[in-house]
Parts: sequence; structure tokens; C-alpha cells
Amino acid sequence: MASPPPTDGAVLELRDLYVGYYRDLNILQGLNVKARRNRITAVLGANGVGKSTALRAAFGFLRPNAGDVLLEGASILPVPTYERIRKGLAYIPQQPGVFKDMTVEENLELGGWTFRRDRRQVREKMEANYERFPVLGDKRRQVTGELSGGQQRMVEIGRTLMAEPKVLLVDEPTAGLSKMLSEEVYGMLAALTTRDDLTILLVDQEIRQALKIADYVYVLELGRNKFEGEASEFEDLEKAFWVA
Repeated sequence: MASPPPTDGAVLELRDLYVGYYRDLNILQGLNVKARRNRITAVLGANGVGKSTALRAAFGFLRPNAGDVLLEGASILPVPTYERIRKGLAYIPQQPGVFKDMTVEENLELGGWTFRRDRRQVREKMEANYERFPVLGDKRRQVTGELSGGQQRMVEIGRTLMAEPKVLLVDEPTAGLSKMLSEEVYGMLAALTTRDDLTILLVDQEIRQALKIADYVYVLELGRNKFEGEASEFEDLEKAFWVA
């Protein structure tokens, strides 16, 4: 039976999800998350509460033991990962995934595989990335491994945007980066929702930074929803994250 269309602006919904790496051991236990259109939704919590597991289930790397994943109101549980990409879902993992021995331009070009036969469209998307991230335009012929950590994240984000996603799943975007580079990456993500008409579902342990760019927040505890609300409601971090 088809799911009803979303009525509350949710582009992506994780509905009553039970997910684990073994069928009899669920990390997520009835998780409910909605990512609303053109907003940054942050899923926060301590290490090991299931934040990254939620993104992997959304993208199709893990199949839920129960519950549903909906994209624009339709279940995508039976849809393989490569088809979810075609439908507008994209994923940026915690560990950097750039090809360091390839140039910036070669990395970006790989992101256009869904329309690789249309060279004109590939070129247009690449030029859009150079407008979005001017430093990459200046370094397009440079080997990616020679770039700073923040610039490598730009390459990864730019490569992902080549496929024109509707929803961007982002896992710990500043892991291993300095404070200065982290602020640069968060600024990039914040700009994408307005400039590129993107919806972002972000999981993070950098609570203070994430709250600066998030519109709506979910806090997890042991694989379950603990709190949720507008980001402005989470100014009292002690109450939100350290009081059981």
C-alpha cells in the first residue's frame, strides 16, 4: 500500500525505524526523524547512540528490521542505493572519500556518472561547482591530496552535488578538521539550503557548531528519540544533552 504524500514539508522521513547490524540486536529502536524541505535538520547525541546508523539506513546501506524510509511521501525500502541516488538522495560519509591522487576536476567529474553521456551537462555542473566554491576553480588541475582538509571536503561536497540531489545526508562533516576549517565547512552547508534548494539531514557530535546552522534538532539516546524541536529551543545545552 502506497504511503500518503507528506503534508508537513517533510522530504525525507525515517518512520518508527528499528535497525541493527544483526537482526536480533537493534541499534535504532523506533526512531522517528523528518527532514523538511530547504532546512537543515540535525540529529545529535553521544557517540554510539545510532546517528550514523540512521543515515546508513536512509541511504540503503542497512535494511531496517522494522519501520519505513520515505522520500517525498513514498516508501523507498525496496529501492537499491544506486536508484536512491537517481531519486535525489545523496550521502557524504564521515571519512573523507575523495580520490587523493586525482585532480579536483577528475574528482568532480566522477560525480556526474548519472548523466555521463551528456558531456555538456557534466561541464555545466562542474562550472556551477566552481562558482559555488571559487577556490576549487583555481585549483581544478591540482591533485586533490595536496589540498587542505577543508578544501578536500569542498571537493567531496561538490562531487556529490553533481548529481543534483534533493536531500543531502551528511555524517560528521568536520571530523578531524581544525576549528577554523570546521567553521568553513559548516558555512558551506548552511549556504546550500538557500543557494541550491537543498534539504540537509546532518548527524554530528559537534553540538554547538551544529546548532548554529540547524533549523530543527533531534536528540537521540540509546537509539530512541529523546528531545526534538526548533534549534532555538536548544540554547540550554545542559538541559538538552546532559540531563536524563
